[in-house]
Parts: sequence; structure tokens; C-alpha cells
Amino acid sequence: MHNLLTIDENSLVQQIDSLELKKRNISLCIKRDDLLHPLISGNKWRKLKYNLTAMQTQGKTELLTFGGAFSNHIHACAAAGKHFNFKTHGIIRGPELDLNNPTIKFAKQCNMQLYPVTRIEYRHRHEQAYLAQLKQQFPNAYLLPEGGTNLAALQGCKELAQSLPESDYIICPTGSGGTIAGLIEGVKPSTHVIGIAVLKQADYLKNEIKALSSRANKQTNWQLLCDYHGGGYGKFDAQLWQFCQTMQQQHQLPLEPIYSGKMMFALWQLIKADHFPAGSKITAIHTGGLQGLAGLRYRQLI
Repeated sequence: MHNLLTIDENSLVQQIDSLELKKRNISLCIKRDDLLHPLISGNKWRKLKYNLTAMQTQGKTELLTFGGAFSNHIHACAAAGKHFNFKTHGIIRGPELDLNNPTIKFAKQCNMQLYPVTRIEYRHRHEQAYLAQLKQQFPNAYLLPEGGTNLAALQGCKELAQSLPESDYIICPTGSGGTIAGLIEGVKPSTHVIGIAVLKQADYLKNEIKALSSRANKQTNWQLLCDYHGGGYGKFDAQLWQFCQTMQQQHQLPLEPIYSGKMMFALWQLIKADHFPAGSKITAIHTGGLQGLAGLRYRQLI
């Protein structure tokens, strides 16, 4: 394992120019965290960074984590294992592995050991007894929750917040709540943080965010918008996919319709509805996940 578990974190900030914005005197820039690294990109690197440090500190030489068959997190953990030369294990939801699935194929190329489990077993992934059993089975492994969200993950997302240009609003897609919790920890109280929930019935995430971030409990400078999920996690309609393609054509901004595409689409609707006062400076975070496009093509969803 490399001693220095780091990558260059100075990702590009892209200014978006459009009539909609000029008309309202709003400045919008995109923190292109999808460009952090060719394989370990976006919020996945931000969350992994201090977890890898903790893994080293604890003297663990392997990483064990959880995810669905098309998971960005599984993809990033497998890539990190290969890049930094440590062994990785993935517990995959679903009773069998489809070896033609591009995410699974990639994880195997990175030598990640994959263990498909039934959906019923997968539900135990947060339970202490199940985790204790895994610790016995994999004594050298550092256990990382699904999506990479835990307290160590927050530190990397907090650093991301501190690296952003001066903004009135910061907006990000929200899956497990780790990224937004870290952003709330890292921004000035005068900056408003908006999370766009990418899954249905995501109100429960508000409590998860408060459990992760002590600031989220005390401060009112953040909100989680739960009405832009497009039908639920992994679901999207033709209009959203068309929007993603338009952003690519007009602004050279590549998006996938699962995370950052949903966030940008929601942001665009909020801008058009005059949600933001004139003169607002908005920074949207592209959290990566473009590997997911291959999976959508594979399933003929795009």
C-alpha cells in the first residue's frame, strides 16, 4: 500500500453563461469534481480520503464495503485499491453477479473480490451483529458503509466546502447525506447549502444529516429539497435526459441523470422560478458518477 494516499484535488471551476442567468443577474459556476481523477472522482474521493487515512492508522491492509451492482462507490473503491495497491472487497446487493455489467467488470479488473448477497442479507448491512461477523471473516479489513458516508467522510467534504469560490448558495445532489453534511460543516454560516435528494421519500435524510453534522443541528443555512427525485433513485424521464444532453452540447458539461443531472435540472427549475435573488452567486457541485452512464447504456435506458 502507498504511504501517501493522495491525489491532486484542485479541480476546475467552470463558469456557466446563459441568457436565463444574465436576465436575472445570477452567477453560476460548477465545481467540476468529476475531473478530480479519471477513476476515483467526485464526492467518492472526498469521502474516501480520510477513510483511507483511518484504514492506515488502524493498521488495516484491506477495505470492505457495500453497494449495488452499478454503484459509483464500488467503482471508486475498486479503483482506489488498484491505484494505491491495497486489497478490496465488495458486498454486492442482488443474488448473482452479471459479469457483463460495466461496473462489475471494472471492479473485477481492479481485482476487487466481489460477494453477491440476497437483498434480504443486504438489509443487515448497518446492523452491529452482521458487521461483527464480517470483521471476524475479514480481520484485516477496514469496513466502510455503503456510499462511503461516515464521520471520516465528512472531513473530506468539509475541505471541499473550504476550497469553493465565495458563494451565496452551494448546491449538491444528495444520496446518503454525507456530502451535504460535510459542506454544512465547512461553509460560512452566511452561505446557504441546498441538497437535492435523488431518492424518493427522502425526508428521513434530514435527521441523518443532523446526526452527522453538529452544525446542521444548530444552523438554519441549509435545506434538503425532496421533490426533484424524478420518480425515485435511479429513475429519470426523457425530459431530464434531454436536459443532460443539452447541458453537454451548450456548456460542455457532462451529466448523468442519477445524481448531478438531477441536481442541475432542479437548479435550473429553481432559477427559472426566481427562487434566487438577483445578484446571487451560486456554486453547484458536480459530484462525479459519470461511470454510471455506461451502466445506463448497458441496460438500454439511454
